[in-house]
Amino acid sequence: MSQKFDVVVIGAGPGGYVAAIRAAQLGLNTACVEKWVNDQNQTVLGGTCLNVGCIPSKALLDSTHKFHMAHSEFKAHGIHTGDVSMDVPAMIKRKDQIVKNLTGGIAGLFKANGVTLLEGTGKVLANKQVEVSKKDGGTEVVDAENVIIAAGSVPVNIPPAPLTEGLILDNEGALEITETPKRLGVIGAGVIGLEMGSVWARLGSEVTVLEAMEEFLPFCDKDLAKDAQKTLKKQGLDIRLGARVTGTEVKGQEVTVKYTDAKGEQEIVVDKLIVAVGRRPYTEGLLAGDCGVQLDERGFISVDGQCRTSVPGVYAIGDVVRGPMLAHKASEEGIMVADIIHGHKAQMNYDCIPGIIYTHPELAWVGKTEQELKAEGVKIKVGKFPFAASGRAMASHDTEGFVKIIADEETDRILGCHIVGGQAGELIAQAVIAMEFGSSTEDLQLTVFAHPTVSEAIHEAALACDNHAIHVANRKKR
Repeated sequence: MSQKFDVVVIGAGPGGYVAAIRAAQLGLNTACVEKWVNDQNQTVLGGTCLNVGCIPSKALLDSTHKFHMAHSEFKAHGIHTGDVSMDVPAMIKRKDQIVKNLTGGIAGLFKANGVTLLEGTGKVLANKQVEVSKKDGGTEVVDAENVIIAAGSVPVNIPPAPLTEGLILDNEGALEITETPKRLGVIGAGVIGLEMGSVWARLGSEVTVLEAMEEFLPFCDKDLAKDAQKTLKKQGLDIRLGARVTGTEVKGQEVTVKYTDAKGEQEIVVDKLIVAVGRRPYTEGLLAGDCGVQLDERGFISVDGQCRTSVPGVYAIGDVVRGPMLAHKASEEGIMVADIIHGHKAQMNYDCIPGIIYTHPELAWVGKTEQELKAEGVKIKVGKFPFAASGRAMASHDTEGFVKIIADEETDRILGCHIVGGQAGELIAQAVIAMEFGSSTEDLQLTVFAHPTVSEAIHEAALACDNHAIHVANRKKR
């Protein structure tokens, strides 16, 4: 007789494990299926984010930023360190330990909350049954009152640059480089490409980023993108836009990358090449032909605003559905769906999902860009405040960037916030909270911000929307 659960979650990434824990907290008999195994063939939780994505990349970014500060910035504080070097294998070991601690922590949370872990690959069958293909070759079919699909995504590979062990790498392979390459090529100037390029540029690599798009970071506000491009160029990233890769050739331990741009056919020779052109939903082998779950024209699982699929009782969240591929978006969808299954009224505000790029300075945003709002014909007012005018930022020797707030000219409601700066990823949460509660710029103007803090820049940007900024000259009134 097969096991029966109130909820079966497929995937233990940031969407799946959160959904499973929340469902179990609500008293639902919950199981979570996970196929990810480590080098010891042990099942590990956390999905791409914890194992080969968000967490390990941030560990490398933090280590290399500290190295860069010791090498290039400490002297501004009067700190003399002498020769500074980076032990790359030690850096990788630290990254691996962080991953181990966090994935093990999720296993502990499963036990504490009573979530049953089913080790293997999940497949949705008809009638809300889930087939689990185990590591030993066996299979098990479990029955579910509700199924939550949280299978995640996988890197997009491109024919001109087939992965070659140790030389042409995807984002997972990029995290395992054990010595600083003299020349590093990156295909794609998106989040992953810029973050990985920054890691190795700080350690001395000559980094060339090839981006097919003519515009840098087209999904960002143009002011943010312009500032970031200038700063990253100053940091040593050679970002070439409109560069379409046409082929690669491996000779010995070198990779020749051929591409075309406005000047015609070009090529570069690198020691390592990272392919970071995006991700696609992971649905291969996930859905039985008669399960009834439908895909859209882009290969994502079709869902409504509350993540319901075409089959009652079957939900899908995270990277396999529409919207930005972000861990926090997946987590909140997981909580929403678990609450809905339990009978609670739950919804998610998709207009208030922040995005972050963890270069230095960081880029962070929420809401719409100035360009989007103008294209929609919305009358807006804009307030900006540079960190160069922030006393706390000056004291920290971290004054690059600014805060930009956009509001409706008539209602004063905040429609977007865009930040480039050393702590942008932390500061953006204040704007997210404000927008979630429908705040106006006046609400922020009347809020008391501690001094001296970098968060005062948000206060000043809100004041600047009405030409009332105190610590920077305001625009002349029209």
